[in-house]
Amino acid sequence: MRTRVKICGITRVDDAEAAVRAGADAIGLVFDSRSPRFVTPDKAAAIARAVAPFVTIVALFVDAEAEHIRDVLRRVRVHLLQFHGHEPPEQCRLYDLPYIKAVRMREHVDLPAQAATYADAAALLLDAYDPTVAGGSGKRFDWTRVPGSLSRPVILAGGLTPEVVGEAVRTVRPYAVDVSSGVEITQGIKDPDKIEAFIRAVRETA
Repeated sequence: MRTRVKICGITRVDDAEAAVRAGADAIGLVFDSRSPRFVTPDKAAAIARAVAPFVTIVALFVDAEAEHIRDVLRRVRVHLLQFHGHEPPEQCRLYDLPYIKAVRMREHVDLPAQAATYADAAALLLDAYDPTVAGGSGKRFDWTRVPGSLSRPVILAGGLTPEVVGEAVRTVRPYAVDVSSGVEITQGIKDPDKIEAFIRAVRETA
């Protein structure tokens, strides 16, 4: 089974189109105003309209109010939700859309327990732990901490770049990989060449 690729933190139509041209399976839109990759619903709607069919649009929230999430969903074409805060499973399942639950890989995190808690999640996204930000830190964690099998698919994130993603895929064998800062020129602005190199590295990893 091939490893899927999500390009997260898209803030411009041009970057979304570059990701699609390079073969991305999904793009991520960040609706947390504390993030340098934050997009307003209006900007996100324009990006979503430019995304070709069969590419998944993922909306990322961090401990957001339900009304804010519903407002985004009314205004933006979204296929999948990503919760990157402390949202309990009952909150994640309120919106009649499949969801991903991010797990920040702090010391002693119990991944089988997290998978059981979020048993209806489409996947668990495993990201590096940083006490100052919820995601997009560019840091990586020890990939050998990921068990060989979990009850939910694994999306690997955290410090991935075109140079290291092949090793990450060989080590973890995740369902998908998720990259943001590793394919950027500056925060929130993607580099089409890095996106292409990242996806090529994933595709070429046996």
